[in-house]
This record gives sequence, structure tokens and C-alpha cells, in this order.
Amino acid sequence: MGIPDLQIRMFAHLFRQMKKALIQMHLAVLLWGFTGVLGRAIDMTAPVLVWYRMLLTALFMAGILFYRKQWVKIPTKDIRSLALIGILMGLHWVGFYGSIKFANASIALVCLSTASIFTSLLDPLVNKTKHDPIELFIGALALAGVYFIYRFQQLYGLGIVFGVIAAILSSVFTVLNKRMAGKYPSRTMVFYEMGTGWIFITMLMPLQLLYFPDTKVVPTSTDLLWLVVLSLCCTVWAQSLALNALKHISSFTATLSVNLEPVYGILLAFFFYHENKDLDYGFYIGMGLILLSVILQTLRLLKQGTTASGYVEEKGGID
Repeated sequence: MGIPDLQIRMFAHLFRQMKKALIQMHLAVLLWGFTGVLGRAIDMTAPVLVWYRMLLTALFMAGILFYRKQWVKIPTKDIRSLALIGILMGLHWVGFYGSIKFANASIALVCLSTASIFTSLLDPLVNKTKHDPIELFIGALALAGVYFIYRFQQLYGLGIVFGVIAAILSSVFTVLNKRMAGKYPSRTMVFYEMGTGWIFITMLMPLQLLYFPDTKVVPTSTDLLWLVVLSLCCTVWAQSLALNALKHISSFTATLSVNLEPVYGILLAFFFYHENKDLDYGFYIGMGLILLSVILQTLRLLKQGTTASGYVEEKGGID
């Protein structure tokens, strides 16, 4: 075999790996985008839905870790940190699904897309560095987008508020997760975060039943099916696909792919629920401003050499 033939074979192998990785990444992002559709399909209140999602995800993760013998011992100090992140993640999901219930999946996803902007604003506060004026401008652009949506979609005002709260909580646990991302395997971190988050939601559940005694607690067979899909496919499988893909594709490709999540989610909501018929021009102006802010922030991160793998690890590969 000549050198040129060997080079051609190696190039073809790398091309196949990159093609497979690109498909895996976009499939993961598509699965994350489905969370909004499933959140609307599951006929349960946001806290109960999150209670089941965190429980099922923790159980699935425990099964994978046990089967593959990947248990990693974590010091008590770091378990406390993971527990805090898990609590914030649980509250974030309650806000996100609350936004879907009080508004719709499209509005919830657009509000959630501001999380990366809030992260860029919060990170300097946590790490005690100076804010970049450009980042402040991008943040103002995203907030202007939220204002447009709120101003012209006041019927969904409470849902928009929940969506923004979910985005802020997402940015907080992303910044906190940044300190833990490189220390332990992502599956181990997700297990502890889901487990502690589930315990916290369980402790709050009596309040839900006290103030809303008619709360539906036992899922129907259809709801249970969607909950399993949400936990197994949109969380466990999507995370695995994303982390595998990040081994073979560039930071630029991965970052842009991850930021397509709200776009995929909104298109899915339009397709399954025809939500576009319930939205006016104010929504599209606001969405345009928010997407512009996300694109500008993405380009800044890529220019600075920030890797998408770190971004996915910091979020725990979950949405």
C-alpha cells in the first residue's frame, strides 16, 4: 500500500467520524429541543413533572453507572456543591415547565435562550473580573428582546416571567458547574445533581399539595410514556450523544449546533401545536433580538477560544 493510498484511507476515516459526530450533535440538540414539546404534552403541573423527570433520570444514570462500573467517589464538600447545583437545576426546570404551562413552548424556549447572556453577565461577578462593555450591550439587546415579547404578548405575561426566571437559574447553575466540570465524569455529576434535586423537590411537594389539593400526582399511561422519553431520550441519551460528538468536531461547529436548540424547539412547537398562530409580530421582533444577541455572544466566545465541550460539561449536557 502506497503512502497516498494510506492518506486517502485516513482522510476517509476522519471524514466518516466527523460526519457521524455532526449527526450525533444535531440529534442531541434536536432531543433537547423536544423537551418543550413534551413539557406541553405531559398533563401534569410543573413541580410534579420535574419530580418525575429528576427521579427517572437519577435512576437511569444509576443503572448506567452500575452496569459500566463507573462509580466515582466524591468528597463531601463537592457533594454539597453538586447538591446546590441540583437544587438550582430543579427550580430551573420548574420555571421552564411553568413557562410552558402558563404561556407555550415557543415563548418558554425563547426566554430560555437568554441563559447564555445571563451567564456571561454573572460569570465576572462570581470570578471577580471586570464586565466587558460589549457583553453588557449584548445583554441589553437580549433583555430588549424579552421586553418586546412581554409588551406584545401580555396574555402570556406570567409564562414569560417564569421563562426569564428559568434562564437566570440556568445561568447560575452553569457558572457554578463550571468549577466542577473537569473534576468528575459528567454522568456521575448528573446522578448526584438529579438525586439531590429530586430530594429538594420532594421536600417542597407538601406545599404544592397544600395550596393546590387537586394536583394530579399519578401519571396516566401516556404521561408516564412521555416522562420516560423525556428522561431517557432527552436527558440521558442526548447527553451521551453530545459528549461523544465533542470528541470529533470543532468548537465552532459544536457551539453553533448547541445554540440551535431554541430554534429546533420552536419549529417543533410550530409543527406539533401550531403555536405560530397564537403569536404576533412582537414575538418575532423579540425572538430576532434575542437570537442576534446569542449569535454575537457565540462569535465572541469562539474568538476567545472558549470550547463548546466546556459549555456542555458545565450544563451537565442537560436541558
